[in-house]
Amino acid sequence: MQPADRHIDINDYNYDLPNERIAKFPLEERSESKLLVYHNGSITESRFSCVADHLPEGAMLVFNNTRVVRARIVMHKPSGARIEVFCLEPHRPADYERAFAMRGESEWSCVVGNLKKWKEGEVVINFEHGGAEQTLTAEIVERGTREHIVRFRWSADLSFGELLELLGRIPIPPYLNRDSEELDNTRYQTVYAKYEGSVAAPTAGLHFTPELIESMRGRGVDFEEVTLHVGAGTFLPVKEENAAHHPMHTEHFVIRRSTVERLKASYGRIVSVGTTSVRTLESLSALAWRIKCSGTPDAERTVGQWELYDLPHEFTGDVALEVLLDYMTRNGLEELKASTQIMITPLGYRFRIVKYIITNFHQPKSTLLLLVSAYVGDEWRRIYDYALQNNFRFLSYGDSSLLKVD
Repeated sequence: MQPADRHIDINDYNYDLPNERIAKFPLEERSESKLLVYHNGSITESRFSCVADHLPEGAMLVFNNTRVVRARIVMHKPSGARIEVFCLEPHRPADYERAFAMRGESEWSCVVGNLKKWKEGEVVINFEHGGAEQTLTAEIVERGTREHIVRFRWSADLSFGELLELLGRIPIPPYLNRDSEELDNTRYQTVYAKYEGSVAAPTAGLHFTPELIESMRGRGVDFEEVTLHVGAGTFLPVKEENAAHHPMHTEHFVIRRSTVERLKASYGRIVSVGTTSVRTLESLSALAWRIKCSGTPDAERTVGQWELYDLPHEFTGDVALEVLLDYMTRNGLEELKASTQIMITPLGYRFRIVKYIITNFHQPKSTLLLLVSAYVGDEWRRIYDYALQNNFRFLSYGDSSLLKVD
């Protein structure tokens, strides 16, 4: 099916979400959130601390170990006008690791708040570091429609990553309708976060504690990690009546050879913790199909929005992981960096690698709700109705669900 022939009425994925059902703050204890368990039509209720009770024997949970950066920087023009610069992804250098290590100067793709007040010139922050007065300046070097290329220059002997830690703020979701607070610095971050690069947390993982993870290991649950840096596009509403015309944002991910090996060994028991892990794992099949067809994953080319829909039925996830593992082994690759625009919808998507999903409750008319519907079908509405009627908390700081379809 060609993209022009696809049709998804986004109004079919709408529901009434009262503002009071949106969790504005996290619970005091991460793992004491409520857990809705959906299994082949059955809906039951539990606590997240008991999630292991509902997992199959030999389950492997896959975390997204990205770390949220303090990507919001509040600056001022000489006139005093307040300008907020929201760093989305590195522009020059484009690699996250190198960009965070840069000293003195770096360019980023940014969203700018109060842009009308910043027609030209620089905005600035003065701060103290190393016993001396320091300066961070920003200048728009290329204007776009929504995103702009901003060049940062600073005098302090700090990397850009260190600068963000010092001056930046955690970019909590806009629907919380509040400023970030001190608790967000730790609670809007998973306990297993490692690699800086996200501007939004992989929120399904916020329910885990080190104690819960160790307890689950003791019960035979296995864990693995992938890295996908979550972009601000995850919050973009679907504005098109036909959701198939919604342009998906690009997100960068890294997959390690050892991870592919362990995924292959646990195939059929893979539990994705969050939609970002789903998108990473499912995108691997596209890379593997490219290898099968042309001998290369062509990793510099983004996995397209509809690319996975065109894979033949017999090219299973098990086969895809074998192809990818063989390629990485033959070429001595310990990891593979790629990016994805994959859009998982009820329009004939077939899950190849993910077996079960742990995820929070998502916004109406969102691409994340389309992903849930692609997995459970029209049952998504019954699941959400149950959650609304039984006092579940919604969105990033809200409660969780375990979705199982055999």
